[in-house]
Amino acid sequence: MKQPDKLVYVGVDLHKQHHTAVIIDCWNQKLSEIKFDNKPTAFPQLEKEVKKYTKKGMSAVYGLEDVGGFGRALAVYLTEKGCWVKEVNAKLANNRRKSHVTIQKSDSWDAECVAKVLRDELPNLPDAKPIDLYWAISQLVTQRKWQARSLSGMVKRLHQQLGYHYPSYKKFFSEVDGKTALAFWHKYPSPSRLSGVGVEELATYLRKLSNYALSTKKAEQILTLIAEDGDTSRDFQNSRDYIVRGLVRNIRFYERELTRLEREIESLMKQLGFQLETMTGIELVTAAELVAEIGDIHRFATPDKLARFAGIAPIAVGSGNKHRNYKSKQGNRELHDIIKALSIRQIAVTRTKKEPRNPYFHAYYEQKMAAGKTKQQAIVCIMRKLVNVIHYLMRTKAAYVIPVVSSNQAA
Repeated sequence: MKQPDKLVYVGVDLHKQHHTAVIIDCWNQKLSEIKFDNKPTAFPQLEKEVKKYTKKGMSAVYGLEDVGGFGRALAVYLTEKGCWVKEVNAKLANNRRKSHVTIQKSDSWDAECVAKVLRDELPNLPDAKPIDLYWAISQLVTQRKWQARSLSGMVKRLHQQLGYHYPSYKKFFSEVDGKTALAFWHKYPSPSRLSGVGVEELATYLRKLSNYALSTKKAEQILTLIAEDGDTSRDFQNSRDYIVRGLVRNIRFYERELTRLEREIESLMKQLGFQLETMTGIELVTAAELVAEIGDIHRFATPDKLARFAGIAPIAVGSGNKHRNYKSKQGNRELHDIIKALSIRQIAVTRTKKEPRNPYFHAYYEQKMAAGKTKQQAIVCIMRKLVNVIHYLMRTKAAYVIPVVSSNQAA
């Protein structure tokens, strides 16, 4: 790494239509500022401006906050030109802005704060490597989140509508949004549609839907529950039935879209060659979420750097003879939450035999609890260990093998 006095630091405030860049030197002196459009034909303007301040023996390092969004095109352009580009966490720049006595807000000042963070935190910031494969996975994961959120909303609305029509609807099927249940709600959105339908007719219908898993007994149960609920029909029943059928169609649509998205994600993940799914608690979607947030693992030379990026590494706070480590609230919070959820899965036990799903991490959790840690503290310890595992699995593309738990650890 070059000496600080041999570098100029370029902080860029990113927007959809345009970007603002501020150039500073190692003494935090502002050298220049430039505003340019967010399109590839305008990016050479920034490069030309920076060259004015990179004389012989000098070089530039660029700091960008949103390399996966509005700043992606610029990040790709700069890296293809061989420039040194760093990813700056938006919270770091925001904290720098708020640390001043007089708090101001402008594109110019935001860009300067990014440049100052870049200067002070350069060794700790990950390189920005906008590889198209990782970006495509990130986009698909984001799309899947939106689709899953929409599906969840539709199911909640279906529950609401069914509560008006069938007060005992939850007893009809094990899953309200299952294949058989959805077909039933679509054909019979309210009890009025079952008028004149006998047990045998309904049983025949259910038998075909469920591949003979449901038949006469289920038909009798449904008709009995409807009779016990009483008359729920109201004026404009056809319009209310239309709402239920529309919700069923939407749920089916989102379920098909989720299936297609997961197939596409699986196809791209295979190209990376990772074996993250071999670890307890990681399936395709979780593996893709990890890849989407981490990107190229080679940006992080050590697990410690990945832990800091995820906001898992503790923050040391001391005064006089008193020193204490506090939980970090910085870093990539999306990645932090993914690893936290994964750590909880590591200490889970099976429903039937109550055996640990991952004996190694379960024993480690018990050790921490026995040592006087709180549950949350023990989980943070597991999270930090998981960072080491994830870092290794992604760098080596190896399969996960549960370590053998010794009798002392199990005790």
